[in-house]
Amino acid sequence: MLDYEYLKKTRPEIAVLIEEGVKVAKVQETAPPEMSMHEAALTGNIEVIRQHIKAGSDLNEKDETGGGSPLHTATTFDKTEVALTLLEAGANINFKNNEGSTPLHTAAFLCRIEIVKALLKNGADVIVRNNAGSTALESVQYPFEAVISVYDYLSQAFGPLGLKLDYEYLKKTRPEIAKLISTNN
Repeated sequence: MLDYEYLKKTRPEIAVLIEEGVKVAKVQETAPPEMSMHEAALTGNIEVIRQHIKAGSDLNEKDETGGGSPLHTATTFDKTEVALTLLEAGANINFKNNEGSTPLHTAAFLCRIEIVKALLKNGADVIVRNNAGSTALESVQYPFEAVISVYDYLSQAFGPLGLKLDYEYLKKTRPEIAKLISTNN
């Protein structure tokens, strides 16, 4: 409860604003944690993600490298619980990174089945095209041999950060992902 008389004595400049009818925004009660949302998404630190959500942090903050959101990061590094928590908290499901890819593009290409299902269930746009002109569905319809160099690049670039790609799993799962997306088209 605001003690207006006390406020007039101790902070008259604020009391004047209130008297003039200025709307006072609620002060943020919880400070965001020191660990960034992207680092928490990368490492699967769900507690830090929840702290960011509680603190009102930007759920769609772009990473400095590829312009992706924390949802992209969680998807890339297969942190399903983080991805689901971000979705539930209202992260932009169709956020585009610098390559124009949405989290659905990333989840499909990396065969993150549970994340693909969650994105589709929550209304991810299946017809959006990235800068290369591909939809998420098309990204898994190309022959595996035609895109293996992309997987090689991702493994090399993000392996040191913890990205692990099982090529046999990817080859086997791509048709399942295509079927999931095409039934939601």
